[in-house]
Amino acid sequence: MFPWFSFLTYAVITAATPVPNNIMSMSNGVRKGFRGALPFNLGILTGFSMVMVLCTLFCTLLSTLIPKIKTPMLILGAAYMLYLAWEIFRSSGLIEEDHSRSGFLPGLLLQFINPKIYIYCIMSMEAYILPLYSSQPLTLLVFDVLLSLIGFVFTLCWTAFGSVFQTLFSRHARVVNTILALLLVYCAVSLFLA
Repeated sequence: MFPWFSFLTYAVITAATPVPNNIMSMSNGVRKGFRGALPFNLGILTGFSMVMVLCTLFCTLLSTLIPKIKTPMLILGAAYMLYLAWEIFRSSGLIEEDHSRSGFLPGLLLQFINPKIYIYCIMSMEAYILPLYSSQPLTLLVFDVLLSLIGFVFTLCWTAFGSVFQTLFSRHARVVNTILALLLVYCAVSLFLA
């Protein structure tokens, strides 16, 4: 029998924590409101789904290569998170229409360099799904969609949080940006603590 409770607990906790997708979604919600941030979130959903399918397809191969590629992937991911942290920290308190990091394509591309998603998928597949369903491609696809939707729901929650508190955040932009930047630094550091 499939361990739904522990699987969903892992998936929800992993998806709800402040990771680059969620922090960037909240930042876009603050700057653009909920509707204005939707293209970025749809990019996240599309990229997340693509990474899930690819990661599932190659999970067996990746499992054998992980010791070789884990460190470079973590370094690249951490460096990108630190770059995002710096950009958020140094941004002004003004809410302005900056489309450079808030559209569909940036949301999609972020997924391919976000090591947390690879770890999320590999852990879900190796610990929960593949031991029971490795020879059932349609079931694996259903789990990919489920994991992607769980991630998407939480990016929408973070976007809604940002848009609801938009006025408060813009009044205290320096503090908010510093907190968001520190959360991204935490995400980068935590990659090496796992």
